[in-house]
Amino acid sequence: MRNRITKRVSSFPFYGFFSDSRSIGLTLLICTGFSLLLTNLGSVGVGYHDFWLTEIPFFLQLHLPHSILHFVNDALMAIFFFHIGIEIKRETVVGELSSIKKAMFPAIAALFGVITPALVFFYITRGSGFENGWAIPTATDIAFSLGVLAMVGKSAPFSLKIFLTALAIIDDLCAILIIAFFYGKAPNLIWLIGVAICVVAVLIALKKYHDTQIGKAIFIFIGLIMWYCMYRSGIHATFAGIIMAMLLPVNRITSYESTLKIPVGFIIIPIFALANTSLYISSTAFSYLSSPLSLGIILGLFLGKPIGIITATFLLVKTKIIKLPKELTLTKFLGIGFLAGIGFTMSIFISTLAFDDKIFGDTAKIAVLIASILSMIIGFVWLRLSFPPKPYEEHEVKVIN
Repeated sequence: MRNRITKRVSSFPFYGFFSDSRSIGLTLLICTGFSLLLTNLGSVGVGYHDFWLTEIPFFLQLHLPHSILHFVNDALMAIFFFHIGIEIKRETVVGELSSIKKAMFPAIAALFGVITPALVFFYITRGSGFENGWAIPTATDIAFSLGVLAMVGKSAPFSLKIFLTALAIIDDLCAILIIAFFYGKAPNLIWLIGVAICVVAVLIALKKYHDTQIGKAIFIFIGLIMWYCMYRSGIHATFAGIIMAMLLPVNRITSYESTLKIPVGFIIIPIFALANTSLYISSTAFSYLSSPLSLGIILGLFLGKPIGIITATFLLVKTKIIKLPKELTLTKFLGIGFLAGIGFTMSIFISTLAFDDKIFGDTAKIAVLIASILSMIIGFVWLRLSFPPKPYEEHEVKVIN
């Protein structure tokens, strides 16, 4: 029965597209380009831009995210964070972060890749008033970075994909903690108690109903209540998604991850891109590209990320704590550092939290897009030159004698 279902799903016309690791990145690029183009088409663009700011009836009275843009960033992105949380839990239980030995290399590289861009940003923006955006250039976009690596082809060692996946996941964990501790409001104790009660309720429900449909329904229902309590508490509501993922039993990780992969990758994240890249490209916007804010983000992502990661790798190799695979050298490995500079989703998300002023927020988003495109191009070219395709790879034809 299961084999029949698998065959039917795999025969779906667009199955190949949805299962391709490059597709999410391509979809995000298309959505971003579409949103930027539409926003700057005169009156049509004004209507499109204003659509995302439309108030949702009664949501303000119910203390819910009251505009479409806020609903996307506070509610839909909680599902994205839940999915990220599942990936983190899976890797720490059975994946590349399941032991200290496995996790040490990507963990140290990720920390250097978070700290160095932040220091670059702080140095460039010191005394400018933009210091609150320090975390914007610290994030790595998993979908984009892995998508670009997949475009390099099969000549790139599989170890690079494993390392980049682990690094990006740890990077996301750092971003989540930064958002929780540095970009939330002063927490409301009453609502935080509500979050704690929800945690206890989930544990009790999971123990009593275990792996039943009722248990799953209760899990989702309590998750919604926890999200609301988190939203009212002052800590960013998306953090509820992380907590629920950590509470998820290990035996359900695969089920939830496979269920959410397509909705998150091809619905939620594209909607996030459409909503948050509705930016007016004007002379004013371009004038801000030379500001400390823009330069801090661009240089932080495009240079700070690879410098931090390659520095960590160099120190670990020289001290013989780790040993790179034979097919890798520090020069070749630098390509991964550039791919890690693709910030996009998480960097844009932090931009919405760092600045209340729309001009500064939009400037930060444009800078993230520029830095991510630069990192994407240089990272791809660097790795392509480092690992040229095999003769048969271009047409996927291999002659076997």
